[in-house]
Amino acid sequence: MGTKLNAPGISRRKRSLGADPLVMLTAYDAPSARMADEAGTDLILVGDSVAMVVLGHENTMSVSIDDMAHHAAAVARTRPRAMVVVDMPWMSYHVSQADTVTNAARLVRAGAQAVKLEGGVERVPMIEAIVSAQVPVMGHLGLTPQSMLAQGGYRVQGRSSEAALRLVADAKALAHAGCFAIVLEGMPATVGRMITEAVDVPTIGIGAGDGCDGQVLVFHDVLGLETRVLPRFVRRYASMHSDGVGALARFAADVRSGAFPGPGESYEMNPGEEDMALGLYGHRV
Repeated sequence: MGTKLNAPGISRRKRSLGADPLVMLTAYDAPSARMADEAGTDLILVGDSVAMVVLGHENTMSVSIDDMAHHAAAVARTRPRAMVVVDMPWMSYHVSQADTVTNAARLVRAGAQAVKLEGGVERVPMIEAIVSAQVPVMGHLGLTPQSMLAQGGYRVQGRSSEAALRLVADAKALAHAGCFAIVLEGMPATVGRMITEAVDVPTIGIGAGDGCDGQVLVFHDVLGLETRVLPRFVRRYASMHSDGVGALARFAADVRSGAFPGPGESYEMNPGEEDMALGLYGHRV
């Protein structure tokens, strides 16, 4: 499978230095982690998007540190070559630095090789505290889902020149604080390129254009398991929901018609034992 990927190695993956683009996918359990790793992804993100695509919540703010540790452990048990990054959920890094480090440590004990948190310069003290505890941190700028109430919903960020320059300043602050990579979400492609050129660590885009050092999408979106209206930046590569429903419907039809199970899905007794068992059964009846 190759050498296990880690934060120092990922931090050097700038396209401007000739590196191949980074590929990151979300995964939330062992089967999805195995699929993502076998597909050759560089990073697996145990995202707080688990709230919506797996647990049925309406937004990402519904999951706890317990939830994230649970799903991180399931992914880590597969021992992927890809680096495992785990989202710090809402309110797990917003109060005190001590609580922030404790929560980051919980995710590392569950199997995270790094944690990801949202926000700009206001998060620098928390990032520095986690980094000083020897835990790698990935930043996240632009459309930050945990800030949906403050941002007025899921809105593209950085459309004005002033907002774009704020994002560039935020990215520089995150890199200076020790982030080994930064996710850029929901921003104009021009802004994604500006930030990528402004920082020495790789950027990973999701709706931030083709100028980033890598790209990330949600597992369920890529495979077509998610049926809700998808953001503009998503490209579906399969239709697993519709294919899966069709397969399950055929199973149900076979059960109802008696076509399943057949001889190939059934077990037999040892030779000579069937007649004896039936005879004894009939005698007792």
